[in-house]
Amino acid sequence: MNTHLIVDNLTNPALLFFMLGILSVQLKSDLEIPAGTSKFISLYLLFSIGFKGGQELAHSQFSAEIVGALVFGVCIAAIVPLYAFFVLKRFFSIDNAGAIAAAYGSISAVTFVTAVAFLEVQGHQFSGYMVAVMALMEAPAIIIGVLLMRLFGATDGAQPNQLRKVIAHSVTNGSVLLIVGSLVVGLLASEKQAMGIKPFTTDIFKGFLAIFLLDMGIVSGRKLADFFKTGFTATFFAILFPLINGCLVALCSKMVTDSIGNRFVFAILAASASYIAVPAAMKIAAPNANPGIYLPMALAVTFPFNITIGMPLYYMVIQWY
Repeated sequence: MNTHLIVDNLTNPALLFFMLGILSVQLKSDLEIPAGTSKFISLYLLFSIGFKGGQELAHSQFSAEIVGALVFGVCIAAIVPLYAFFVLKRFFSIDNAGAIAAAYGSISAVTFVTAVAFLEVQGHQFSGYMVAVMALMEAPAIIIGVLLMRLFGATDGAQPNQLRKVIAHSVTNGSVLLIVGSLVVGLLASEKQAMGIKPFTTDIFKGFLAIFLLDMGIVSGRKLADFFKTGFTATFFAILFPLINGCLVALCSKMVTDSIGNRFVFAILAASASYIAVPAAMKIAAPNANPGIYLPMALAVTFPFNITIGMPLYYMVIQWY
């Protein structure tokens, strides 16, 4: 294993700010990022990535590779929750198994943002259409998770129009809408127009990412202690499952693209877990599912695992094959 790559990632300022957030909770510090500021930074990161992706897409020729990448991404988002559910229902209730499967089949936009920064450090670019792939991967897993819960006899309080609400939420979810909308704006804007806002979309990106990860560290630190009381099964799954998915997709992605950057993005999307869109959807679709299980799994275990160990590992797998 390339220890230099791991050390580089572990000393990345953005990651160190994440660890600082966790440490502040353990020290019972009053350090806190105001909710409004945190939300603004989240929106900024999604806007910046979507816009830059649109610009990249504007310079790309529509090809079979783009179609293949979109189909490949949707297939990942559909297959992962299927096999996750059948493993999980042996250890959790149907509701919890469906919610966890949906979380791990869907994606984390914040992990994607961190992966972009990792690629920049390694000197690799990814294609703009990968932003569209990411946006398409969020909703299918949520829908499949809900369908599996219905099929295997999940929640009692289900309303007839629940599934329709979940599908609508998946499409109109703020993070999805902003990143897709920014992608379209970036696609339509000319290069000269894009240069006018480049200091905002590019130059300050890493600084905002560091502050955002500080906030995520604080949030994770607050959830970590209670989560570990749920036992080892959830923790084991939250580490092993993304590890398997990330490595498998890092290998299989070679079928649709030769770009190291694109393959890395595919791997990290497959390995990530949603802790924004899925919890919001599960409040509607699975009120009996326990957010105290699936939310800390995604946020307090899988997210830090991916940005510390996962990303260097997936990158090495791609370089190896």
